[in-house]
Amino acid sequence: MSGHRGDPGPQDEPDAPRQEGLHQDTPPPHGAHGRPRTREEKWVAFKRSPFFPATVLVLILAAAAGLFAGSYTYAMANPAPRHIPTAVVGSPAAPQVRAFVEGMEKALNATLRLTAYPSNGAARAAVDEQREFAILRARGRGAELDVSGASGATVAQLLAESGAAVGRATGVDVRIRDITPLQKGDPRGLALFYVSLAAVIIGFVGAIQLSVHARALDPAERIAFTVAYALLGAFAIAAVVDWWLGALRLPFFESWLILALTMFTSGMVFTMFNTLIGRWAMIPTWGLMVLLGNPSSGGAVSWPLLPSVLGHIGRWLPPGASVNAQHTAVYFGGHQHAFPFLVLAAWSVLSCTVFWVWRHRHPGGRESDTAPAADG
Repeated sequence: MSGHRGDPGPQDEPDAPRQEGLHQDTPPPHGAHGRPRTREEKWVAFKRSPFFPATVLVLILAAAAGLFAGSYTYAMANPAPRHIPTAVVGSPAAPQVRAFVEGMEKALNATLRLTAYPSNGAARAAVDEQREFAILRARGRGAELDVSGASGATVAQLLAESGAAVGRATGVDVRIRDITPLQKGDPRGLALFYVSLAAVIIGFVGAIQLSVHARALDPAERIAFTVAYALLGAFAIAAVVDWWLGALRLPFFESWLILALTMFTSGMVFTMFNTLIGRWAMIPTWGLMVLLGNPSSGGAVSWPLLPSVLGHIGRWLPPGASVNAQHTAVYFGGHQHAFPFLVLAAWSVLSCTVFWVWRHRHPGGRESDTAPAADG
């Protein structure tokens, strides 16, 4: 017999392993997915990524840090007087008074804005009304200088120190006294500034937290809860400062309401900006209330020692109005002015009105269940 049964024929050879795809070259890139992205495409992708708002925040925070330090340093680091309102009892032309005033203006490099009053009582009333910061009168061959620590601790200290030195230099015997001293728990007159600062900061921080943790509140509910935390927070501030620490003796009800109005106004200012510009609302709020409002409030440095522009602007902003109202309530109780309350009320009304008119733009709220029911 020919052939070998066991010899494998060509048809019986084992299959070679398939090599498909193992050494096959990857097809060259083609189309829009394979080419490098253009600058415009990269920029669009970056703007849509979470890195864009994070980068913006980094830049904003860096700028805010510099502006924060700069605004407070500019206003408070080296306060210098410009014009100090001073009451003069009798004639400003008395020789010792004239010599003392000339010496003071030279020493202070500032002007004593003199106003003549017929009596000491009239001059004292002007101090209580906070139109004047000191009283000057002739006394024999010397002079008397009454300063008012409660009107402005920095101004009173500057006048007292300069007055003693000028008296020695000019040979005028000057007697100096503080007719409205600060309370013992607040020797530098800063407690009211810190109290008002707390109301301002917590006011808009509270509104921020409502927007984050109670986003579904309707407009009326948001305003109501702002009123609620303002009343409760203001009560806590006044109670801690007066009842617990004893730093200040407050006219409690009046101080409480001033702080509550301040806190509500601050919260609604943030809510207004949140309605207008959304997630970036913190920028104008911080700029208005902290960078500009607090340094110009007259709380840490009295208005006569502030740069003139800040001294005028501060009265029209919520922090300055709050300090002004609180200061008068604590130290000049019978001479409260309507102006700071009108300023706070105006900012509140403006903020609430903007929020209410454009409430559909506010990122909060909840949708009403007005969708028609599905047919069964």
